[in-house]
Amino acid sequence: MSEAEAVQQSPERTTWGGVLLAVAGLAWAAGMLLSARVSITSTSQAELEVVSTSYAMPGVVSASLVAGMAVASAVLAFVTRRRELGATVRFAVSTGAGLVAGLLGALTIITINTDGWIYAVMGGTIAAAATIGGALAGFRLPRVIRAAAWAAIAVFLVGVVLAFLQDDLLPVFGAGDTSASRADAAGYWGYAQGILGGLASAAVACLVLRRARQRTGSDVRWPLYALAAGGPGLLLIVAEILTHTLGARVLSLAAKVSVLDSSIQSVLSAARINNALMVLFVGAFAAIIAVGRTLQAPPDEAPNEEAATAGRRNARSRAAAGEGRAGAGRPASGAATGTTSGEKLSERPADPEEIERAARAEDDEPAPAASRAED
Repeated sequence: MSEAEAVQQSPERTTWGGVLLAVAGLAWAAGMLLSARVSITSTSQAELEVVSTSYAMPGVVSASLVAGMAVASAVLAFVTRRRELGATVRFAVSTGAGLVAGLLGALTIITINTDGWIYAVMGGTIAAAATIGGALAGFRLPRVIRAAAWAAIAVFLVGVVLAFLQDDLLPVFGAGDTSASRADAAGYWGYAQGILGGLASAAVACLVLRRARQRTGSDVRWPLYALAAGGPGLLLIVAEILTHTLGARVLSLAAKVSVLDSSIQSVLSAARINNALMVLFVGAFAAIIAVGRTLQAPPDEAPNEEAATAGRRNARSRAAAGEGRAGAGRPASGAATGTTSGEKLSERPADPEEIERAARAEDDEPAPAASRAED
């Protein structure tokens, strides 16, 4: 195994970073679960409860996915402080940690009403999302997993901040009194949110990976920077898939409440997918650019004195061999110009191909007139 592969696969030996990440992930998931519970229980009408559940489920599922990943990463960092785990045990530990976190989150929703199946479906989807997040943390890329989790939390925070500023900033994107202008402004707003989320993801992921490099003196390969920065987009896509598969009964029931709610669900789903794709590609591309700007070409190292001396010695030897060979073919010419030729050869190394061509030309040269007369 090469040194780079060992760096990428070796677990972190400190747990403080993992604990802090787990606390942040659980805090975010708890906030989303509490917000969903308040939104669902704030009305006494069954139809509105169903609609509120369908609206709150995507955000809760994505937060549970990240929380499961963060908790499992912290547990693995603690368990592997003394001994390395095998692949099977590692995945079992990480999946179990994600499952525990998911069950705790599911209880928050299931206890709203234990008689209905709606909250049981939503709770099961939450538990499944956290379990999948824990399983993802089982891969032997601890730095990348942690960087992706921190970047996902940053993307969530950017979404919250932009949601508070939406009413003030929509006129900047052209929102007016007509419904068409507001729709166009909402589309531009979605693009801006995806771009800002991707940039925030790249910045946080690169920061986490570079801090790990400064702490340990080793770094991961540059494609893993792109994977960590684009990881939040992948997590959002996985959360959307879980919402539309495991939580399909809730969404279908909410769509039957009214045609308007069905249309709104379709629009919101398409907007979430577009946002996830933009976070994925913008984050990965920005991380590649950031890493590329930090890469430096290797400096032109001057040869040391010993190598330079050996090179000059070899050059003189080749030059002397070429001069002796040329002098054997033409004694007079070599005697007349030996000093000049020697000086020129000492100035630059002789080319073996030139020497061979010169020797071949001398062999093909006609014999002198005196020799022909004696014959």
